Amino acid sequence: MGIPNILTLARIILVPVVMLFLLVRISFGDYIAAAIFGLAALTDSLDGYIARSRKQITRLGVFLDPLADKLLITAALVTLVELHRVPAWIVVIIIAREFAVTGLRAIKSESGIVIPASVWGKTKTVSQIIAVILVMLTPYWQQWIPWPVGYWAMIIATGITLISGIDYFLKWR
Repeated sequence: MGIPNILTLARIILVPVVMLFLLVRISFGDYIAAAIFGLAALTDSLDGYIARSRKQITRLGVFLDPLADKLLITAALVTLVELHRVPAWIVVIIIAREFAVTGLRAIKSESGIVIPASVWGKTKTVSQIIAVILVMLTPYWQQWIPWPVGYWAMIIATGITLISGIDYFLKWR
């Protein structure tokens, strides 16, 4: 259990913490949730970097890392739907893409083919993280900026999510 796997497990543990701070109405709860979400998202890059640089890539890490990413994003999005901050159709598209690409990877792995993360896949992740943070912080900055920045960031992230899913299927069909 090296540092990369510990960081991945920490990301999983932080999922309900983010949800708690979003759902329980306390002062600055959204700020705290956004900060924890951002910190958890940063561990994704950090654990991968450490694993590769120290040659600590493990089967557990290969399994848990994408699971932790999907749990973090999905839990945040479902919570934001519950709070009526993100339309459900956006979350359905994002989750459907994740299931489809995961299924594609599973099918290809049976033939010994490993589908690596693409530039579009990485861009998708970054855009979703930024959009989620912007939506989480909407109640605080909306008083100064009336334009729905979080909503439009989520629309852009959804578009990138669709493009990335299509890209995987065109490359690996």
